Amino acid sequence: MRYNMNSIQSSIYMIGILMLGLDSKLAGEAFQPEFAEPIGNLTVPIGRDATFRCLVQNLGGYRVGWVKADTKAIQAIHVHVITNNHRVGVSHNGQTVWNLHIRNVQEDDRGQYMCQINTDPMKSQMGYLEVVVPPDFIAEETSGDIMVPEGGTAKLSCRARGQPAPRVMWRREDGSEVVIRYTNGSKSKVPVYEDEVLTLNKISRSDMGAYLCIASNGVPPSVSKRIVVKVHFHPVIQVPNQLVGAPLGTDVTLECYVESSPKSINYWVRESSKRYRNFRNLKL
Repeated sequence: MRYNMNSIQSSIYMIGILMLGLDSKLAGEAFQPEFAEPIGNLTVPIGRDATFRCLVQNLGGYRVGWVKADTKAIQAIHVHVITNNHRVGVSHNGQTVWNLHIRNVQEDDRGQYMCQINTDPMKSQMGYLEVVVPPDFIAEETSGDIMVPEGGTAKLSCRARGQPAPRVMWRREDGSEVVIRYTNGSKSKVPVYEDEVLTLNKISRSDMGAYLCIASNGVPPSVSKRIVVKVHFHPVIQVPNQLVGAPLGTDVTLECYVESSPKSINYWVRESSKRYRNFRNLKL
């Protein structure tokens, strides 16, 4: 039996072409780009740097892109930065590790960031950037030193901002307890009072002193403000000995203790109306 060698060679060539096409198709399906692991979420203090890492397997001729998902703003395509934000950069390690860098992170940078591969359909995954901010007092909503009459009400306010929202606590500088008096006449004493506003009802001279307002949210540093509370009350006089005797020709001291706020002007008056000013103790 005689074979046509040209026909045999043509048939082998066609089979080879078909096999090559089939292998290429199978290879394309087997080696499509895939993400090797999820993008981690980031929590970064304001002013620090943040880096998202996107791991891709079998990238081949495809491209990796970065998009800020909430604004749909393209950050970078492959090795090229697209955004006008000069704080954004990209880097990569071979075809596997693709990084998005954000320097000097600001609050506007907070949000979802998407790593994309330009397959059809597109493949993507996202990571969230949380920007935390240490506490800071809002000056116009925070009290300064205050003076109130005894029996009145002192309302101290400390408003703080930050991310997450700060906790505000009050304590006395000298370590004594904070006295909270309620409208029903009851009262409680606490070493620390937690709230943005500290109200001292029916204030007493014993409440007078420096109070520390402390704001913290887990992001260092915490901040504190010192607020001095002065309580005005009428002078109260105490005389330890109302009758003092001494032998003729010897010295004698008359003692008088005065408690007042603001500081009182003290003087002694003899029945003869002779006045001795600014003496707590009078020596005769």
